[in-house]
Amino acid sequence: MAHTAPMDPLLSLRDAAPTPFWLDDPRRPGTTPALVGPTTCDLLVVGGGYTGLWTALIAKERDPSLDVVLVEGAEAGGAASGRNGGFCEASLTHGLANGLERWPHEIDTLERLGRENLREMEDALARHRIDCGWERTGSLTVATEPHQVGWLAEEAETAARHGATVTVLDADGVRAEIDSPTFLGAVWNKSDVAMVNPARLAWGLKRACLDLGVRIHEHTPALALDEHGAVVSVSTPYGRITAGRVALATNAHPSPLRRHRPYTVPVYDYALMTEPLTEQRLASVGWHNRQGWADSAHHFHYVRITADHRILWGGYDAVTHFRGRVAAEHDRRPETYATLARHFFTTFPQLEGLRFTHAWGGAIDTSTRFCVFFDTSHRGKVAYAAGFTGLGVGATRFGAEVMLDLLTGASTERTALELVRRKPLPFPPEPFRSIGIGITRKSLARADRNEGRRDLWLRTLDRLGLGFGS
Repeated sequence: MAHTAPMDPLLSLRDAAPTPFWLDDPRRPGTTPALVGPTTCDLLVVGGGYTGLWTALIAKERDPSLDVVLVEGAEAGGAASGRNGGFCEASLTHGLANGLERWPHEIDTLERLGRENLREMEDALARHRIDCGWERTGSLTVATEPHQVGWLAEEAETAARHGATVTVLDADGVRAEIDSPTFLGAVWNKSDVAMVNPARLAWGLKRACLDLGVRIHEHTPALALDEHGAVVSVSTPYGRITAGRVALATNAHPSPLRRHRPYTVPVYDYALMTEPLTEQRLASVGWHNRQGWADSAHHFHYVRITADHRILWGGYDAVTHFRGRVAAEHDRRPETYATLARHFFTTFPQLEGLRFTHAWGGAIDTSTRFCVFFDTSHRGKVAYAAGFTGLGVGATRFGAEVMLDLLTGASTERTALELVRRKPLPFPPEPFRSIGIGITRKSLARADRNEGRRDLWLRTLDRLGLGFGS
């Protein structure tokens, strides 16, 4: 009997549009006019991603009389906020392990505040009637190598001890949820993760801000920031904004505050989206509970299913560029798309012949502690939050609350946190930054091939508190 040769996985990319799936949506709203001429306001928010949109929205909810202006260099939600996988996690610390390593004495407070933030986010979506496909499905951390199986019980025990609702699944158990021959076990966190349509979340926040009277000007980059007595002025191409307070939410993009810039590096992440699965193909995979999932490697994949039964397949490569330049040409990387396609069909061989309809990338703002940090400048009139490192869909709302607390001088449970009071170490200047990141990437790949064992370089970074756990 003749055997048909397997299809080349690269053929699945033949018709993939080089644009983010979430932004390729007929419900995409029109842009607001650019700012032309000078203006004044009580609060200026720079950046129209999740961080900036939540900051503007919460500021108006706290004080409806506040005059709030938001400026965005391109389109609101057009960068990381509209390009990510749509995993909305309760964690404020890029996962429990990272938080335990850095703030063991306040981790329970951080976990509680993260869960409260997720609930408050859910309430805000209902209050403002934001339809973003919110599904509180939880997520799976999957073992795909034998040495990773032993980590699962320990991970589940730690998570349960700090308030999570978790279940450990053996190979049969995880394959009953999502069927892949590569799955050897999993931990299912059932309570702390929701799936969302990320672009519709950003667009819904934009609409809610406009409804409350926030003045939003897109295609209005902030070029420079100066202090003038009791106010701060920010220049834009067509006008100057004078504000009593300024919240900077630029994240991966260069901040108008130069002292802010060494604390983040843009890291490019990439994703593919399949065509919708037929009923037969969907049945071959299972996925009845619609969880998101990620594998346990340092170079990991993150995966979820959409409302119309497409599969998003992202991660693995994390790419930096010399001097950390953010540029549109970096959003596309065919060699990474090819790697992702090959890995997809290794994980789901039963889906051979499925096509990818979209392939895209975007910049993540990474910090040396792998999660958000905060600071103020100009005698407390300017605040910023950045460094979310890919887990910002939920944490950006918390970051907005913190920035507003700092700008008003409020003493709150949030501002008392060491997470808020201390900044991470900055990245070194070039060329040392690129050299260090390159060595780290190679060491992490080596650890994945060596049963997770970390070499001297990674152990040294661990001792210095420089993250790089994934």
